[in-house]
Amino acid sequence: MIRTLIVIFVTMFLSNSVIAQEFNVSVQVSSQQIEGTEKKLYQTMQKSVREFVNDRKWSPFKFKNEERIEGTMLITLVERNNDVFRGKLNVVLRRPVYNTGYHTTLLNYVDKDFKFEYVEFQPLEFDESTFNSNLTSVLAYYCYIFLGLDFDTFSLYGGNPFFEKAQNIVNNAQNTSYQGWKAFESHKNRYWLIENLMNTSYRPVREFLYQYHRKGLDMMSEKTDIARTNITESLELLKEANQEEPGLFILQLLIEAKRDEFVNIYSEGPRMDKSKAINILKEIDPSNSSKYQKIMTGN
Repeated sequence: MIRTLIVIFVTMFLSNSVIAQEFNVSVQVSSQQIEGTEKKLYQTMQKSVREFVNDRKWSPFKFKNEERIEGTMLITLVERNNDVFRGKLNVVLRRPVYNTGYHTTLLNYVDKDFKFEYVEFQPLEFDESTFNSNLTSVLAYYCYIFLGLDFDTFSLYGGNPFFEKAQNIVNNAQNTSYQGWKAFESHKNRYWLIENLMNTSYRPVREFLYQYHRKGLDMMSEKTDIARTNITESLELLKEANQEEPGLFILQLLIEAKRDEFVNIYSEGPRMDKSKAINILKEIDPSNSSKYQKIMTGN
């Protein structure tokens, strides 16, 4: 079954139809917190980043225009010193759910360690084999994270080649002075995000991505009861990961992205399914126990 889905997925992207690049990511640069803002400079920066993400070829797969991966990247700048900028990057990844108009969120994360150099009109260059720009390295890193997460939801461990590329970017950045790339700097940064995704001890998280989305959400419109059962089983995978490493970074990110969705999914359905789901969710996300308890009452 898994092998069949992989073949279908790859064949879809190798179609001879009109093709496009992988991403349809909305990019915004906010410079309101910087005094003496030069509007044109930041407009150029925004355009350069948007083109770097959306116009570059990131994989060997061919995407139809309507199949491009959707998300947002919001760069909020708080400081400028000549050509050096400091701020934060909010990355959001969304995935369409089969046979619906609904998009589910896979990632919504604010990277607060974002400092980079930018010279207006200078091309944004990226080389997979070396670290030469923190701006393009960070952008490329999240592009590969986006691809890996998206592919994981369509085939089991389908994101491997993209996570490997993200890991390579982290490795190349180990000798740089820029923040966010090293294990000792924080327990929640770029280093630990890809470490969690590549660590075989936390494979249940990635198994969740596949089962929850492909066997759960994608089936909801046609086989609601079966889909909800599969989703409940997928929550067991998150429970397993939490027992392996309580407070796991990638698990926290997934819960934050899915919390409201979990509540909506179980707002209807058998009481037994609700009870089982509530118990798991309260265990892996105890600080929001009261929110999950409302599933039972429908409030």
